Amino acid sequence: MARLAGAAVGAAMLAGATAAHAADTIKVGILHSLSGTMAISETTLKDVMLMLIEEQNKRGGLLGKQLEAVVVDPASNWPLFAEKARQLIAQDKVDVVFGCWTSVSRKSVLPVFEELNSILFYPVQYEGEESSKNIFYTGAAPNQQAIPAVDYLMAEEKVERWVLAGTDYVYPRTTNKILEAYLLAKGVKQEDIMINYTPFGHADWQNIVAEIKAFGSTGRKTAVVSTINGDANVPFYKELANQGIKATDIPVVAFSVGEEELAGLDTAPLVGHLAAWNYFQSVENEDNEAFIAAWKAFIKNDKRVTNDPMEAHYIGFNMWVKAVEKAGTTDPTAVIDALIGVSVPNLSGGYSAMMPNHHITKPVLIGEIQADGQFEIVSQTPGLVVGDEWSDFLEGSKDLISDWRAPLSCGNFNVKTGKCGGT
Repeated sequence: MARLAGAAVGAAMLAGATAAHAADTIKVGILHSLSGTMAISETTLKDVMLMLIEEQNKRGGLLGKQLEAVVVDPASNWPLFAEKARQLIAQDKVDVVFGCWTSVSRKSVLPVFEELNSILFYPVQYEGEESSKNIFYTGAAPNQQAIPAVDYLMAEEKVERWVLAGTDYVYPRTTNKILEAYLLAKGVKQEDIMINYTPFGHADWQNIVAEIKAFGSTGRKTAVVSTINGDANVPFYKELANQGIKATDIPVVAFSVGEEELAGLDTAPLVGHLAAWNYFQSVENEDNEAFIAAWKAFIKNDKRVTNDPMEAHYIGFNMWVKAVEKAGTTDPTAVIDALIGVSVPNLSGGYSAMMPNHHITKPVLIGEIQADGQFEIVSQTPGLVVGDEWSDFLEGSKDLISDWRAPLSCGNFNVKTGKCGGT
């Protein structure tokens, strides 16, 4: 009996020590697809989060504790994102989560974060039309990417006919709905807009590219605005080259193709096609050079590249660290309040600030694909652009604003009716 009692006491002491040890770390959840169609884009975001956490720990951690990464793989499976988010928050007891790429994955986890009152930093361009108290949107809203890209094509390329090509899910459909309304407001005729959607992982582009080629053969300048996501980009760009479509004929401006995606392509036939982001690896400044050097050292591969969503995680992570220090706690309610107004350096030059609508300020850059897989920056906004969560070009949205500060604390306040529509 004495032995059993001693064993029980020992077990209790071990359990207590384990709990104390767990309490000695601040857990950071990483919710990115490491397998499936989106792994081509998301695996790098997991890696950069591990780097940022390691660097913060070398600086002494946060609030006197070391940070601990908790990595899960939702495997490009949208319902599984919600399940893994719940696991991170309820079981693993993480203090914050960095993750998701597609809007369908973000919308899958949104109710989980609101129910359990946790924090998600979302690092990818998206369609807007959303503002959650528990989500901080560090990627571009449409007015920080899609609309400036169209403006550039109109002004610089004199484009008159438009192909809106996207993957068949919420981000491309909503973004293209906004872009279609914007183009019509600019005087573009409906017959000069072609819209096409394909499923995730779509591989057979021969007929669609032939249709694009025919649409652009009228003698009027035509461009493709691409919201094609994931590994479907590889056969899409290959088919453009196969059918002899050059950037001088029908330029493509992409919102989901960056340096990481180009690493898997033969870029020689794609020279001159475009992408709109808020950051490119080719940005020249000391902060970016230091970030690139740190990344290559961490990943132990000089050929690995950086990209826009990585910078968004860099911004978001540093904002979270600063807000935790400001609040003196990792408690989500306190950190959510502390995040508004936080300003940190971005890698494109200057500082990005977290606004009351949980979106950040960012410059907008247009880059032209080069043969080496990098982008030459051909256009940049003169200053920072504030992310607009509700589109000015959609009925039902143009009268809405988001402000999560007290006393308003509303994600969709109607300025005409003076009422909050709820979260």
